[in-house]
Amino acid sequence: MVTKYCPFCHTGINSSLVHHIRVEHGEEVLRKAVLADKQSGVSDTQIGEKYGISFSYLEKVITQEYGANISSMVRKRTKIILWEPKGYKPEATTIWSFKNRGNWATHDGRYRGNWSPYIPRNVILRYTQPGDAILDYFSGGGTTAVESKLLGRRCIARDINPDALTLTRENIDFQIPLNMFSGNGMNYQPELVLGDARDLSSIGDETIDLICAHPPYAGIINYSADLVEGDLSRLSVSEFITEMHKVAQESYRVLKPGRKCAILIGDSRKSKHIVPIAFQTIRAFLNAGFLLRELVIKRQHNCKTTGFWYSNSIRYNFLLLAHEFLPIFEKPETTKTICESKQLTWFTDFQIRQTTQEIARVEKEQLETTSVWIFPSNKLGEEIRRNLLGRFSQEGETILEYEWGQITHPANPTAHQKLVFMHCPPDSVLTADFDVQHYLELLSQATSEAKKHLAQNGFCVIEVRDYRRNGYIVPLGLLAYEQLAKTELEIREIVIVTSEENKLFDEPSADKLGIAHKYLLIYRKP
Repeated sequence: MVTKYCPFCHTGINSSLVHHIRVEHGEEVLRKAVLADKQSGVSDTQIGEKYGISFSYLEKVITQEYGANISSMVRKRTKIILWEPKGYKPEATTIWSFKNRGNWATHDGRYRGNWSPYIPRNVILRYTQPGDAILDYFSGGGTTAVESKLLGRRCIARDINPDALTLTRENIDFQIPLNMFSGNGMNYQPELVLGDARDLSSIGDETIDLICAHPPYAGIINYSADLVEGDLSRLSVSEFITEMHKVAQESYRVLKPGRKCAILIGDSRKSKHIVPIAFQTIRAFLNAGFLLRELVIKRQHNCKTTGFWYSNSIRYNFLLLAHEFLPIFEKPETTKTICESKQLTWFTDFQIRQTTQEIARVEKEQLETTSVWIFPSNKLGEEIRRNLLGRFSQEGETILEYEWGQITHPANPTAHQKLVFMHCPPDSVLTADFDVQHYLELLSQATSEAKKHLAQNGFCVIEVRDYRRNGYIVPLGLLAYEQLAKTELEIREIVIVTSEENKLFDEPSADKLGIAHKYLLIYRKP
């Protein structure tokens, strides 16, 4: 065991350093020392090593001291150098990735977990006009409020944590140059409101033009001190989803018909298994009456990992979460229904293809370690198969593949498959008359068949993608996940697959994004 030295008495410690500090020097001494180092600019990693504390403990100390979970004690810049992002271009596909978070105006990322200002900028410019009313009921550090002010929109910035509103107030404290005033010649100061996203009773029915918000993720980061009652970040996943149903209902009430609601939400992990918070949140808003205009994937720009997390991803066979979902909902102007699907005659059976394929003994670095897989478009299928084999099977084993749309009766495969792979329906049939219900029924049948051949602890992988019908997104990934929740299989991973070229599966129209991603829903047979 490596000897560590107490930073206070310099005694060599061979057991728990933080336990020694608490016993010999006291919790308050530890807390003040941690805050002093943080204030002086010492990195989180260095603080953790110096005192033997976890990152969650550091977050707790900071949040209790400042009332909000912030990453830096340095106050906002005194002089604004950039008023807008250089070379800005609106996003055109469903994959959004930004090399830099964005640091124009007063954006600084100090509020831990807040979103890149490129996200509200894209949403605001695409779906609103100068003077429109924007609501962000999870204001945090005020990213949406800053962008609304810069772009000449009215904004209600709401948060349940008064200390978060203090940060927002600091960040919107600037004067816009006259040559930057919006098209209507008006400049609006955001309205700050202390309040709960589940109770928007102070806002009238159908008065908001856009909702643009980034809620906390259940149980991942605590955003307020213990005294803030109603903080959603402190709830369990099931409690969080229950409360997000209330948020969705209030959102539907205050939004004008035909207007949009954009919510950035991510997943979490428990015991190496994915917890699909995003899919469940999307369902809450769909149940409230919204239609799904777009479903964007926000990914980290640098998806390669090294060091501790990389080696553990390989060793324990789990993927590091590198994506978030940005569903953009629309409140229908009138009661709309999705057109009835035709019964597709081609879709009556599936082909089972048992492929014997040895896994190339590649270096582990060549296997994907995050939840976003990005390959050259001409090698997409090959790389998906190689990574599935490399992670979920052993050398010399077979992969049992299901192809949709062909009627064959192959020989029975082995009863102890380690890996089953069900391909996505062909792009040519994912059109307005695609029979979703029929697909889901057949997916259940195919999965039941596959389970017979799947060994214990084997994996069943469902490849699926969203498509567009009558201008709206049909979230086939979500629907397949909900269908398979009825089985005994356990969801292990949700992988986002896209190409290096951002090649589209579904071409965009003038006002819609091109669909550039698909999913691998990876299930384990317990």
